Amino acid sequence: MTAPLSVSVVIVSRHRPDFLRRCLIGVSQLFYPRFEVVVVADHASCAGLRALPQAAFVKIVEFDDANISAARNAGIAAAAGEIIAFIDDDAVPEPTWLDFLVVPFADPQVAVVGGFVRGRNGISWQSRARVVDPAGATRPLEVPPNRVSILPPPREGAVRTEGTNMALRRDRLAALGGFDPRYRYFLDETDLNLRLAATGAMTGIAPLAEVHHGFAPAPHRRADRVPRDLREIGASWAVFLSTHCPAGRRERAWQRVQDEERRRALRHMVSGALEPRDVRRLMRGLRQGYAEGLQRAALPMPPLAPPTEPFRPYPSRHESRPILIAGRLWSRARQRRRARTEVAAGNTVTVMRFTLTALFHRVRFTRDGYWEHTGGVFGRSERDQPLFRLWTFAGRVHAEAERVRIVRGLDEFQGERRGMLPI
Repeated sequence: MTAPLSVSVVIVSRHRPDFLRRCLIGVSQLFYPRFEVVVVADHASCAGLRALPQAAFVKIVEFDDANISAARNAGIAAAAGEIIAFIDDDAVPEPTWLDFLVVPFADPQVAVVGGFVRGRNGISWQSRARVVDPAGATRPLEVPPNRVSILPPPREGAVRTEGTNMALRRDRLAALGGFDPRYRYFLDETDLNLRLAATGAMTGIAPLAEVHHGFAPAPHRRADRVPRDLREIGASWAVFLSTHCPAGRRERAWQRVQDEERRRALRHMVSGALEPRDVRRLMRGLRQGYAEGLQRAALPMPPLAPPTEPFRPYPSRHESRPILIAGRLWSRARQRRRARTEVAAGNTVTVMRFTLTALFHRVRFTRDGYWEHTGGVFGRSERDQPLFRLWTFAGRVHAEAERVRIVRGLDEFQGERRGMLPI
């Protein structure tokens, strides 16, 4: 039997130790049998990580520059897996993430694979399959929802993957010189997609490789996703358009970007999150950043060196037991105690706690390391469902278990009703 491909999971973090810790807990619960973890983070976050029990299994790289491309390159240098998978520190993978993300690499022509990303409510899609053209404009790409798609590069542009949920062959990534450090936090993976497409590389789309992305606050963005500053976005657009967009289309593309950012700022203003002077300040910063980005000269990007350290396998949860705990609101303390006990025993735990209401559902991965589904028995989970539907409590629990059973691994435990433990 062929051994599974070795995978290096690279996590870049900067001044967000709490989010990093939660991400690591989620990564530690992956079912995939052969992966290592590389964390690239600032000194304080690395010091905090070294105090945790799992630190012995993690490759820790100290890096504190505000440049995600350079930080990812530092992670690649330490990564010894045949495949390198990237996830953001404010994201958490479903336990089957790598199992599905690695499948397309069975085709030797596939160089990069992207999965689907759920947003902060844990249900709505934040990102699915898309293509991007040389001007940076994207459009949706229809792919089957429950199976892998292997796609050649489009006539112009590339199939786009998201930096918080993508994997690449290390040798192909190293041959390109890694990520271009002129992109300090925006468009870095899109630039890489276009560079790979220019080589004729195939892209895999794995819809069942799911990641939940929360959008943590950052210097450029508040916790509610309201922008603080658009300078770096403007600078990245200048680099991107001058690199990939034909000269005759750049002015129109840049105008499109300005119009989109203005509409985004105006929506936040209408909601009360920004004032008119904030909109003017943001747009001024966008234009200033674009002018600055035009001055960023292309840097030599020689092939990256082989890994500096041997592969360091992370203890796998491949044999862990998927547990589903279901209960009403008044039993939440017992549910949480049972969930923590099962997590401590090495199991993958889902808690479903529903009230007799029509509240919308939410899904979150808790700091204690279990998945928590909340909402009303009669409310919608997927946002295209009816606002109200009559359910029994048990019927709704099993419907929601069915909705997530593949990505959560619950179908592995049919013998005991998917491991449901009523509380």
